[in-house]
Amino acid sequence: MRAVFLDKKTFHKTIALDEISAQFDSFTCFDVTAEHEIITRCQDADVVLTNKVVFDKKTLEQLPKLKLICITATGVNNVDIAAANALGITVTNAKAYAKGSVAQYVFAQLLEYFNQTSHHNANTAKGLWQQSDTFCYLGNTIYELADKTIGIIGYGDLGQSVAQIATAFNMKVMVAERPSAVSIRSQRYAFDEVIKQADIITLHCPQTPETEQLFNRQIFSNMQTHAVLVNTARGALINNDDLIDALNNNDIGYAILDVLDQEPPRSDHPLLTAELTNLKITAHIAWASMEAQQRLIAIVASNISSFFSGGKLNQVT
Repeated sequence: MRAVFLDKKTFHKTIALDEISAQFDSFTCFDVTAEHEIITRCQDADVVLTNKVVFDKKTLEQLPKLKLICITATGVNNVDIAAANALGITVTNAKAYAKGSVAQYVFAQLLEYFNQTSHHNANTAKGLWQQSDTFCYLGNTIYELADKTIGIIGYGDLGQSVAQIATAFNMKVMVAERPSAVSIRSQRYAFDEVIKQADIITLHCPQTPETEQLFNRQIFSNMQTHAVLVNTARGALINNDDLIDALNNNDIGYAILDVLDQEPPRSDHPLLTAELTNLKITAHIAWASMEAQQRLIAIVASNISSFFSGGKLNQVT
């Protein structure tokens, strides 16, 4: 039995893969795989592991030996699920491995913003406190998270973890119902109501036809002018040009993005060249604590074991 991992470089080099490699006679890892290399590298494989390498219908049709695709992530947008199903190829993904990591990222960024931590550290490093004529040097304003309203868009494992921490900070949690919903489930709020009331909006929903470009000019115009938008989900949930306009015009207060619509982004990506002081971008790392990465690998190993023993663990086909 042969397996290949096409983009191992998406994981830290010290992450152990023993639970996976032990299940195969041959297990080959490639740091990255270009589109023209997919067929050659996968043609003899029974199992393929991929984080973001794309498997469309044309590619899948050229891999008759392939039995299982293990997506080393939660999102499955990079695989044509319908084509895989038609060809008898099983697809699995991994869930709930990063809920602690993502929630920690959200609050690390929010605390940095509301506490101005780096600013105040820098003030002392620059000697400003030492020169003060009072016992403290105030610098930028600090605000508390307590009593602020956080709107959560997408209430799976990640959204629930964020809500748990928000509650510990004595924040008001508003879980948004789907935008198209005709009725509101218990303990949820209408999407438009969340947009209008939230001081902070954090995105944790999947990318679907319904959610693509969900955050656009109209939504930004309905947000509070001081509101903070956090996106750790998918870049395509946001209309880039509309976000730039909203930030430039102070329609919203601040945006923290860990994802973009193109990854890796080109150097002239509009959000990277906007030169906005109220925009912070990180390189899709919210999921990537060392613990979360190792949990993900353990889930993938279990998916493989389940498949070959006749189970259906985390199958998406």
